[in-house]
Amino acid sequence: MLDDLIEESRSRRDVFKALGATALAGALLGSAGFSPAMAQELKPAGKPMKAAFSNAGLQATWCAQGKQTAEAWGKLMNVEITWFDGELAAPKQRAAIDNMATQKWDFVAIQTFGIGTLNDPVKKMIDAGTPVIAMDTMMAPEGQLALHTFIAPDNVFMGSVVTNELMKKIGGKGNVVMTQGALGHTGAQGRAKGFKEVVANFPDVTVVDEQPADWDVTKVARIWESLLTKYPDIAGAFFHNDDMALAAHNVMKAKGREGIFIGGVDAMPPAVNAVLDGTMVATVRNPSCRIHGWAVAAGVAAVQGGEKTGPGGIPNYIWADGPVITQETAPGHLWLQKNFLI
Repeated sequence: MLDDLIEESRSRRDVFKALGATALAGALLGSAGFSPAMAQELKPAGKPMKAAFSNAGLQATWCAQGKQTAEAWGKLMNVEITWFDGELAAPKQRAAIDNMATQKWDFVAIQTFGIGTLNDPVKKMIDAGTPVIAMDTMMAPEGQLALHTFIAPDNVFMGSVVTNELMKKIGGKGNVVMTQGALGHTGAQGRAKGFKEVVANFPDVTVVDEQPADWDVTKVARIWESLLTKYPDIAGAFFHNDDMALAAHNVMKAKGREGIFIGGVDAMPPAVNAVLDGTMVATVRNPSCRIHGWAVAAGVAAVQGGEKTGPGGIPNYIWADGPVITQETAPGHLWLQKNFLI
């Protein structure tokens, strides 16, 4: 379907006239043929829309993949994207968004590092009439900001399914660790909740550490150097993202402690391959490509299609599902990520 659209029209405006903004977004989301190469083929006429994006920090592979996805989808939909890196620090992201708010944008999409940290500059942009889309984690407590929409996975589900796999591997007993992300990040809060709900069903499991590492692999290494010295008998560990899980595995390997079962969240390619080779028990997909790609589509629908928030328009919340990655499904997910589809 998308190939036909490209052949029939080189103009974004013509496509919207033919299908409507929402239908175009649906065509992009549903096409199994989307690829970075296709983005180069579609060169729509007219002045490009200008959008500003920010996520928690491009040091994280999930965030870096999100940037690549948004830029690829932007090329398809004639959106020029400017990136404001959060640098894995709430004060640095706040400074970046303060800067963003001094400029004019057709739409904005942000994954905040910490809930409530960006309210003032975001409200300034909303008051100026700019559609603002929240990605992955809540930007502010409900009702505080008139966001265009919020696109996110079910973080409680993701935390629980990976923890369930860990419990199977350790036989439901032993010392376990949860290495958390940033405590002000609602995604991390949901993953912790899912972990705790599962562990509560296993009375022979003891959680010996829950320190946050703020998604920072350097902090993870320091934490795990200490944990492996302090606890000679750790059975398993759940990490709020795969970058942290693999960083901890490197420390375990260096100390000859590779018998610890580990699981994470995000299902980035290194982690998917780690599931394939048995390094990780499980990961679950936090669909960076869907979240960032859909944010582009939602912004275009708002600007070009005039789509409003609420009944008959875009809903306040869009659930971006995240499948569990197994050795059987891993190859397909690697292909989908390569083409920015999941």
